[in-house]
Amino acid sequence: KEAVEISLISGGCIKFDLKAYDVNLFFALTGSSNHNTLKNFEIASDYIKKRKDPPLVVASTLLVPGYIDEKEIKKIATFICSCNPDIPYKLLGFHPQFYMSDFPPTSKKLALSCLEMAKNCGLKNVDIGNKHLLI
Repeated sequence: KEAVEISLISGGCIKFDLKAYDVNLFFALTGSSNHNTLKNFEIASDYIKKRKDPPLVVASTLLVPGYIDEKEIKKIATFICSCNPDIPYKLLGFHPQFYMSDFPPTSKKLALSCLEMAKNCGLKNVDIGNKHLLI
């Protein structure tokens, strides 16, 4: 709450990297639980009505091929929408490196399909970021 209140006063924003909604998938990607992330997102989103511009809370998800697909984006987007459908949400292309260097980059087809899914869930401010990484 303290970080949200500081951001609210200072004009800053809090960015949440929502890697996955499914607890098992989140654990596979991070080695930890998503419980605190989701809980903190809900807490932060309660403050949005106090300041809409610039956005107080923003979210993003990295589209990791083989892990994050339309079904997972539907879960994440539904969660975001339940908090506030106006929260800006970016779908990010994945570039293989480090421990995941043997993965393919995100395809344009997957990114566009996930974008459509997020919009269909009711999100009003969703877009694809780092489009230059898509193949």
